[in-house]
Amino acid sequence: MTKGLFLPAEWHKQKFVQLTWPHEKSDWAYMLQEVEECFTHLAAAISLREKLLIVAPDTKKVEQHLRESGVDTANITFFQCETNDTWARDHAFVTLSDGKELTFADFCFNGWGEKFPATLDNAINGKLFEAGVVNGKYQDNTDFVLEGGSIESDGEGTILTTSQCLMAPHRNQPLTQEEIEEELKKRLGAERVLWLNHGNLIGDDTDGHVDTIARLAPNDTIIYMQCTDTDDEQYADLKAMEEELQTFRTKEGQPYRLLPLPSPDAIYEDGERLPATYANFLIMNNTILYPTYAQPENDAAAAKVLQTAFPSYEIAGVDCRALIKQHGSLHCVTMQYPTND
Repeated sequence: MTKGLFLPAEWHKQKFVQLTWPHEKSDWAYMLQEVEECFTHLAAAISLREKLLIVAPDTKKVEQHLRESGVDTANITFFQCETNDTWARDHAFVTLSDGKELTFADFCFNGWGEKFPATLDNAINGKLFEAGVVNGKYQDNTDFVLEGGSIESDGEGTILTTSQCLMAPHRNQPLTQEEIEEELKKRLGAERVLWLNHGNLIGDDTDGHVDTIARLAPNDTIIYMQCTDTDDEQYADLKAMEEELQTFRTKEGQPYRLLPLPSPDAIYEDGERLPATYANFLIMNNTILYPTYAQPENDAAAAKVLQTAFPSYEIAGVDCRALIKQHGSLHCVTMQYPTND
Protein backbone atom coordinates (compact mmCIF):
# COMPACT_ATOMS: atom_id res chain seq x y z
CA MET A 1 0.00 0.00 0.00
CA THR A 2 1.06 3.63 -0.33
CA LYS A 3 3.17 5.24 2.36
CA GLY A 4 1.41 7.20 5.06
CA LEU A 5 -1.10 6.58 7.80
CA PHE A 6 -2.94 3.26 7.88
CA LEU A 7 -5.23 1.39 10.26
CA PRO A 8 -3.31 -1.61 11.63
CA ALA A 9 -5.04 -4.97 11.67
CA GLU A 10 -6.22 -6.12 15.08
CA TRP A 11 -3.53 -8.83 15.04
CA HIS A 12 -0.83 -6.14 14.86
CA LYS A 13 1.32 -6.16 18.02
CA GLN A 14 -0.51 -4.39 20.86
CA LYS A 15 0.54 -2.19 23.74
CA PHE A 16 -2.63 -2.48 25.83
CA VAL A 17 -6.39 -3.05 25.79
CA GLN A 18 -9.04 -0.66 27.15
CA LEU A 19 -12.14 -1.50 29.20
CA THR A 20 -14.67 1.15 30.27
CA TRP A 21 -16.20 -0.09 33.52
CA PRO A 22 -19.96 -0.38 34.26
CA HIS A 23 -21.46 1.64 37.11
CA GLU A 24 -24.73 2.36 38.86
CA LYS A 25 -25.56 5.37 36.64
CA SER A 26 -25.23 3.34 33.44
CA ASP A 27 -27.82 1.16 31.72
CA TRP A 28 -26.31 -1.75 33.67
CA ALA A 29 -27.72 -0.51 36.97
CA TYR A 30 -30.48 -3.16 37.13
CA MET A 31 -27.94 -5.99 36.75
CA LEU A 32 -24.74 -4.33 37.94
CA GLN A 33 -23.44 -7.22 40.03
CA GLU A 34 -23.95 -9.67 37.17
CA VAL A 35 -22.19 -7.54 34.59
CA GLU A 36 -19.37 -6.62 36.98
CA GLU A 37 -18.68 -10.32 37.36
CA CYS A 38 -18.30 -10.58 33.59
CA PHE A 39 -16.06 -7.50 33.44
CA THR A 40 -13.97 -8.93 36.29
CA HIS A 41 -13.39 -12.12 34.32
CA LEU A 42 -12.49 -10.03 31.28
CA ALA A 43 -10.08 -7.87 33.27
CA ALA A 44 -8.41 -10.94 34.71
CA ALA A 45 -8.13 -12.65 31.32
CA ILE A 46 -6.71 -9.57 29.61
CA SER A 47 -4.34 -8.36 32.32
CA LEU A 48 -2.88 -11.85 32.69
CA ARG A 49 -1.72 -11.60 29.06
CA GLU A 50 -1.04 -7.92 28.36
CA LYS A 51 -1.45 -4.46 29.83
CA LEU A 52 -4.97 -3.23 30.55
CA LEU A 53 -6.40 0.29 30.85
CA ILE A 54 -9.61 0.61 32.87
CA VAL A 55 -11.62 3.83 32.54
CA ALA A 56 -14.19 4.42 35.27
CA PRO A 57 -15.89 7.23 37.24
CA ASP A 58 -14.62 5.71 40.52
CA THR A 59 -11.33 3.89 39.93
CA LYS A 60 -10.62 3.27 43.63
CA LYS A 61 -13.87 1.36 43.90
CA VAL A 62 -13.07 -0.71 40.80
CA GLU A 63 -9.53 -1.42 41.92
CA GLN A 64 -10.73 -2.55 45.36
CA HIS A 65 -13.35 -4.77 43.75
CA LEU A 66 -10.77 -6.41 41.48
CA ARG A 67 -8.35 -7.06 44.33
CA GLU A 68 -11.10 -8.51 46.49
CA SER A 69 -11.97 -10.75 43.54
CA GLY A 70 -8.41 -12.05 43.41
CA VAL A 71 -7.33 -10.14 40.29
CA ASP A 72 -3.68 -9.07 40.19
CA THR A 73 -3.82 -5.36 39.31
CA ALA A 74 -0.07 -4.95 38.64
CA ASN A 75 -0.67 -4.95 34.89
CA ILE A 76 -3.65 -2.56 35.07
CA THR A 77 -3.69 1.24 34.69
CA PHE A 78 -6.75 3.04 36.06
CA PHE A 79 -8.05 6.31 34.62
CA GLN A 80 -10.83 8.18 36.37
CA CYS A 81 -13.44 10.20 34.46
CA GLU A 82 -17.19 10.35 34.06
CA THR A 83 -18.74 7.92 31.58
CA ASN A 84 -22.18 7.14 30.16
CA ASP A 85 -21.69 3.47 29.35
CA THR A 86 -19.16 0.74 28.68
CA TRP A 87 -18.75 0.20 24.93
CA ALA A 88 -15.07 1.06 24.51
CA ARG A 89 -14.97 -0.39 21.01
CA ASP A 90 -17.17 2.45 19.83
CA HIS A 91 -16.05 5.44 21.87
CA ALA A 92 -12.32 4.76 22.18
CA PHE A 93 -9.60 6.04 19.86
CA VAL A 94 -9.12 4.42 16.46
CA THR A 95 -5.33 4.16 16.40
CA LEU A 96 -3.50 4.77 13.13
CA SER A 97 0.19 4.30 12.34
CA ASP A 98 2.72 5.42 9.77
CA GLY A 99 5.21 2.79 10.92
CA LYS A 100 7.07 5.32 13.05
CA GLU A 101 4.52 7.17 15.15
CA LEU A 102 0.99 6.50 16.31
CA THR A 103 -1.90 8.83 15.50
CA PHE A 104 -4.95 8.68 17.75
CA ALA A 105 -8.01 9.36 15.63
CA ASP A 106 -10.86 10.72 17.72
CA PHE A 107 -14.15 10.21 15.89
CA CYS A 108 -17.57 11.41 17.00
CA PHE A 109 -19.48 8.83 19.03
CA ASN A 110 -23.15 9.82 19.20
CA GLY A 111 -24.74 6.80 20.87
CA TRP A 112 -25.25 4.79 17.67
CA GLY A 113 -27.20 7.41 15.82
CA GLU A 114 -28.42 9.39 18.84
CA LYS A 115 -30.22 6.41 20.40
CA PHE A 116 -28.50 6.75 23.79
CA PRO A 117 -26.69 9.48 25.80
CA ALA A 118 -23.04 9.65 24.76
CA THR A 119 -21.67 13.10 25.66
CA LEU A 120 -19.48 11.79 28.50
CA ASP A 121 -18.20 8.81 26.51
CA ASN A 122 -17.43 11.06 23.55
CA ALA A 123 -15.15 13.15 25.81
CA ILE A 124 -13.05 10.25 27.16
CA ASN A 125 -10.49 10.27 24.35
CA GLY A 126 -9.62 13.92 24.77
CA LYS A 127 -9.08 13.41 28.49
CA LEU A 128 -6.88 10.37 27.93
CA PHE A 129 -4.73 12.31 25.48
CA GLU A 130 -4.46 15.39 27.70
CA ALA A 131 -3.38 13.19 30.61
CA GLY A 132 -0.66 11.54 28.54
CA VAL A 133 -2.16 8.06 28.82
CA VAL A 134 -1.55 7.71 25.08
CA ASN A 135 1.49 9.13 23.34
CA GLY A 136 1.54 10.23 19.72
CA LYS A 137 -0.40 12.62 17.51
CA TYR A 138 -4.01 13.59 18.12
CA GLN A 139 -6.25 13.63 15.04
CA ASP A 140 -9.56 15.44 15.45
CA ASN A 141 -12.21 13.57 13.47
CA THR A 142 -15.12 14.64 15.66
CA ASP A 143 -16.87 16.08 12.62
CA PHE A 144 -17.44 12.50 11.41
CA VAL A 145 -19.45 9.80 13.20
CA LEU A 146 -17.66 6.44 13.28
CA GLU A 147 -17.71 3.58 15.78
CA GLY A 148 -14.81 1.16 16.06
CA GLY A 149 -17.16 -1.81 15.89
CA SER A 150 -18.35 -0.74 12.45
CA ILE A 151 -15.00 -1.23 10.68
CA GLU A 152 -12.46 -4.00 10.18
CA SER A 153 -8.98 -3.53 8.71
CA ASP A 154 -6.47 -6.00 7.30
CA GLY A 155 -3.63 -3.50 7.84
CA GLU A 156 -2.95 -3.57 4.11
CA GLY A 157 -5.41 -0.98 2.89
CA THR A 158 -8.70 -2.91 2.95
CA ILE A 159 -11.62 -1.90 5.18
CA LEU A 160 -14.63 -4.18 5.73
CA THR A 161 -17.86 -2.53 6.86
CA THR A 162 -21.65 -2.63 6.52
CA SER A 163 -23.94 -0.29 4.62
CA GLN A 164 -26.76 -0.78 7.14
CA CYS A 165 -24.65 0.87 9.86
CA LEU A 166 -22.74 3.58 8.03
CA MET A 167 -25.81 4.64 6.08
CA ALA A 168 -28.13 4.49 9.11
CA PRO A 169 -30.03 7.60 10.26
CA HIS A 170 -28.30 10.25 12.40
CA ARG A 171 -24.77 9.19 11.45
CA ASN A 172 -23.32 11.26 8.59
CA GLN A 173 -26.24 12.43 6.50
CA PRO A 174 -26.56 13.74 3.88
CA LEU A 175 -23.39 11.98 2.67
CA THR A 176 -23.92 9.24 0.10
CA GLN A 177 -22.31 5.81 0.39
CA GLU A 178 -19.70 6.85 -2.17
CA GLU A 179 -18.89 9.98 -0.16
CA ILE A 180 -18.66 8.01 3.08
CA GLU A 181 -16.29 5.57 1.39
CA GLU A 182 -14.06 8.46 0.36
CA GLU A 183 -14.07 9.74 3.94
CA LEU A 184 -13.05 6.31 5.23
CA LYS A 185 -10.21 6.12 2.73
CA LYS A 186 -9.01 9.61 3.59
CA ARG A 187 -9.33 9.36 7.37
CA LEU A 188 -8.12 5.75 7.77
CA GLY A 189 -5.50 5.70 5.02
CA ALA A 190 -7.39 2.94 3.21
CA GLU A 191 -7.24 1.98 -0.43
CA ARG A 192 -10.58 0.22 -0.76
CA VAL A 193 -13.75 -0.59 1.16
CA LEU A 194 -15.70 -3.86 1.09
CA TRP A 195 -19.38 -3.27 1.87
CA LEU A 196 -21.72 -5.88 3.32
CA ASN A 197 -25.43 -5.24 2.76
CA HIS A 198 -26.76 -8.18 4.79
CA GLY A 199 -26.23 -9.88 8.13
CA ASN A 200 -27.81 -7.61 10.72
CA LEU A 201 -28.56 -9.56 13.93
CA ILE A 202 -31.93 -9.39 15.68
CA GLY A 203 -31.57 -7.33 18.86
CA ASP A 204 -28.53 -5.39 17.61
CA ASP A 205 -29.13 -1.69 18.22
CA THR A 206 -25.90 -0.55 16.53
CA ASP A 207 -27.61 -0.81 13.11
CA GLY A 208 -25.40 -3.71 12.12
CA HIS A 209 -21.80 -3.45 13.29
CA VAL A 210 -19.50 -5.62 11.20
CA ASP A 211 -17.74 -7.00 14.29
CA THR A 212 -20.87 -8.97 15.18
CA ILE A 213 -21.05 -10.82 11.86
CA ALA A 214 -17.77 -10.88 9.90
CA ARG A 215 -14.13 -10.39 10.88
CA LEU A 216 -10.91 -10.07 8.93
CA ALA A 217 -8.09 -12.43 9.87
CA PRO A 218 -4.54 -13.09 8.60
CA ASN A 219 -3.79 -14.70 5.26
CA ASP A 220 -6.76 -13.21 3.40
CA THR A 221 -9.26 -14.89 5.72
CA ILE A 222 -12.75 -13.76 6.72
CA ILE A 223 -14.38 -15.41 9.74
CA TYR A 224 -18.12 -14.99 9.67
CA MET A 225 -21.32 -15.97 11.44
CA GLN A 226 -23.17 -18.72 9.60
CA CYS A 227 -26.72 -19.94 10.16
CA THR A 228 -27.64 -23.42 8.95
CA ASP A 229 -31.09 -23.65 10.54
CA THR A 230 -33.58 -22.72 7.81
CA ASP A 231 -36.25 -22.20 10.47
CA ASP A 232 -34.19 -19.53 12.23
CA GLU A 233 -35.53 -16.02 11.65
CA GLN A 234 -31.96 -14.85 10.96
CA TYR A 235 -31.28 -17.54 8.36
CA ALA A 236 -32.19 -15.65 5.17
CA ASP A 237 -30.17 -12.51 5.95
CA LEU A 238 -27.10 -14.43 7.15
CA LYS A 239 -27.29 -16.65 4.08
CA ALA A 240 -27.40 -13.54 1.89
CA MET A 241 -24.34 -12.22 3.72
CA GLU A 242 -22.51 -15.50 3.15
CA GLU A 243 -23.23 -15.22 -0.56
CA GLU A 244 -21.90 -11.65 -0.55
CA LEU A 245 -18.69 -12.78 1.14
CA GLN A 246 -18.22 -15.41 -1.56
CA THR A 247 -18.10 -12.64 -4.17
CA PHE A 248 -15.45 -10.59 -2.35
CA ARG A 249 -11.93 -10.61 -3.77
CA THR A 250 -8.56 -9.70 -2.32
CA LYS A 251 -6.48 -6.90 -3.82
CA GLU A 252 -4.81 -9.61 -5.91
CA GLY A 253 -8.19 -10.67 -7.27
CA GLN A 254 -8.43 -13.95 -5.37
CA PRO A 255 -11.38 -15.23 -3.31
CA TYR A 256 -11.07 -14.89 0.43
CA ARG A 257 -10.61 -17.93 2.61
CA LEU A 258 -13.97 -18.09 4.38
CA LEU A 259 -14.30 -19.72 7.81
CA PRO A 260 -17.87 -20.01 9.13
CA LEU A 261 -18.59 -19.73 12.84
CA PRO A 262 -21.64 -21.51 14.27
CA SER A 263 -24.61 -19.48 15.40
CA PRO A 264 -25.31 -19.78 19.13
CA ASP A 265 -28.70 -21.20 20.00
CA ALA A 266 -31.15 -18.32 20.30
CA ILE A 267 -31.08 -16.58 23.69
CA TYR A 268 -34.06 -14.54 24.89
CA GLU A 269 -34.78 -12.15 27.74
CA ASP A 270 -38.34 -11.01 28.42
CA GLY A 271 -39.34 -12.42 25.04
CA GLU A 272 -36.68 -10.43 23.20
CA ARG A 273 -34.01 -12.19 21.18
CA LEU A 274 -30.51 -11.12 22.16
CA PRO A 275 -27.70 -10.69 19.58
CA ALA A 276 -25.43 -13.54 20.67
CA THR A 277 -22.55 -14.11 18.27
CA TYR A 278 -19.15 -15.77 18.29
CA ALA A 279 -17.79 -13.25 15.77
CA ASN A 280 -17.39 -10.70 18.58
CA PHE A 281 -13.95 -11.95 19.67
CA LEU A 282 -10.86 -9.92 20.63
CA ILE A 283 -7.51 -10.57 19.00
CA MET A 284 -4.68 -10.03 21.51
CA ASN A 285 -0.92 -10.47 21.13
CA ASN A 286 -0.92 -14.23 21.58
CA THR A 287 -4.51 -14.99 22.52
CA ILE A 288 -7.96 -14.93 20.98
CA LEU A 289 -10.43 -13.99 23.72
CA TYR A 290 -13.87 -15.04 22.59
CA PRO A 291 -17.40 -14.93 24.02
CA THR A 292 -19.10 -18.09 25.25
CA TYR A 293 -22.77 -18.58 26.06
CA ALA A 294 -22.97 -21.70 28.26
CA GLN A 295 -23.59 -23.80 25.15
CA PRO A 296 -20.80 -26.40 25.37
CA GLU A 297 -21.16 -27.83 21.88
CA ASN A 298 -21.43 -24.46 20.12
CA ASP A 299 -18.78 -22.84 22.32
CA ALA A 300 -16.33 -25.64 21.50
CA ALA A 301 -17.15 -25.52 17.78
CA ALA A 302 -16.48 -21.78 17.70
CA ALA A 303 -13.14 -22.26 19.46
CA LYS A 304 -12.14 -24.84 16.84
CA VAL A 305 -12.84 -22.40 13.99
CA LEU A 306 -10.86 -19.64 15.72
CA GLN A 307 -7.96 -22.03 16.26
CA THR A 308 -7.98 -22.80 12.53
CA ALA A 309 -7.72 -19.09 11.73
CA PHE A 310 -5.11 -18.42 14.41
CA PRO A 311 -3.17 -21.69 14.77
CA SER A 312 -0.40 -20.30 16.98
CA TYR A 313 -2.73 -18.45 19.37
CA GLU A 314 -4.24 -19.51 22.67
CA ILE A 315 -8.04 -19.62 22.40
CA ALA A 316 -9.67 -18.51 25.67
CA GLY A 317 -13.38 -18.12 26.35
CA VAL A 318 -15.23 -15.75 28.67
CA ASP A 319 -18.92 -16.20 29.49
CA CYS A 320 -20.65 -13.17 27.95
CA ARG A 321 -24.29 -13.94 28.63
CA ALA A 322 -24.43 -10.81 30.77
CA LEU A 323 -23.12 -8.55 28.00
CA ILE A 324 -25.69 -9.56 25.41
CA LYS A 325 -28.47 -8.38 27.73
CA GLN A 326 -27.42 -4.88 26.69
CA HIS A 327 -27.04 -6.01 23.07
CA GLY A 328 -23.25 -6.31 22.81
CA SER A 329 -20.53 -8.83 23.53
CA LEU A 330 -16.82 -9.20 24.22
CA HIS A 331 -15.31 -7.25 21.32
CA CYS A 332 -17.81 -4.44 21.86
CA VAL A 333 -16.50 -3.64 25.36
CA THR A 334 -12.79 -3.77 24.49
CA MET A 335 -10.43 -1.69 22.35
CA GLN A 336 -6.87 -2.63 21.51
CA TYR A 337 -4.07 -0.08 21.12
CA PRO A 338 -1.29 -1.15 18.75
CA THR A 339 2.41 -0.47 19.03
CA ASN A 340 4.67 0.74 16.23
CA ASP A 341 6.81 -2.38 16.44
